[in-house]
Amino acid sequence: MEAVVGLLLMMCGVSHGVETYCDGRQDGAQCYGALGGTVNIQLMDSTSEIPRYQLSKNSLKILDVKKKNVITKIKEQRCLIFPGNGTFRLSNLKRNDSGSYTLQTFNSDGRTSGEWTLQLFIQAPVSSVLLVSECLSQGERRVSCSSEGGDSPQYSWTLDGRTLTDAELLSVNNETNIITLKQHVSGCLVCSVRNNVSNVSKEQKISTCVIGGVISAVVIFLFVGVAVICTQRRKPNNKSTKHKVVQNDYEEMMSLSCSSRGSKWRKEGR
Repeated sequence: MEAVVGLLLMMCGVSHGVETYCDGRQDGAQCYGALGGTVNIQLMDSTSEIPRYQLSKNSLKILDVKKKNVITKIKEQRCLIFPGNGTFRLSNLKRNDSGSYTLQTFNSDGRTSGEWTLQLFIQAPVSSVLLVSECLSQGERRVSCSSEGGDSPQYSWTLDGRTLTDAELLSVNNETNIITLKQHVSGCLVCSVRNNVSNVSKEQKISTCVIGGVISAVVIFLFVGVAVICTQRRKPNNKSTKHKVVQNDYEEMMSLSCSSRGSKWRKEGR
């Protein structure tokens, strides 16, 4: 069913979500819109000098503008045409809005004066990014990056605002989006996830990992040290014991000597 509106400026809905822009004035242009969002496609420089133009999707005419009358076959009211700059806006985008769009212009005699086609692709935007890191046994750091939502997401990494180098990377797995950093690497690590309609990033401040072997060695050293100290405290003092034995022997000898002299003196006194 066709709807006729007596205005060149035709508003057919309110835009929501991500809004994208595309230059569709060249034949074969590729445009991208976010699912649930709005796409603005510039079809011409201006429509004021064009008596009539039509926009078709997959060979089905969806928009026909003749003089000041706008005829549309878009059932849902979610389109907007700007005659001043020749921009066509489509909001509340759906998956089935993807397709081939063809614009035809006509002169005052009704003859075709131009025709070009563009491709519109609808993608779900990336909604969030999760960054998780952990230290490995030899002091390396493994970091994984994942995202929610988003069609055909592309991942990239930066450290302190620059691309990671081979001197900092031990390994990269592009299928699982997991990287392993070498022992000395530290700074502000950022994982960015993007597609044609969105770009979301997550950052994390990382520091060098303490090697597990070093910790084990320190623990063993402390344990041995404590054991030695405890053993020394329990061990008797040999020097002190030996000194006491010698002293007791000396005192015993002196006692015997005095006893012998006393007996001798008593005999002589008699």
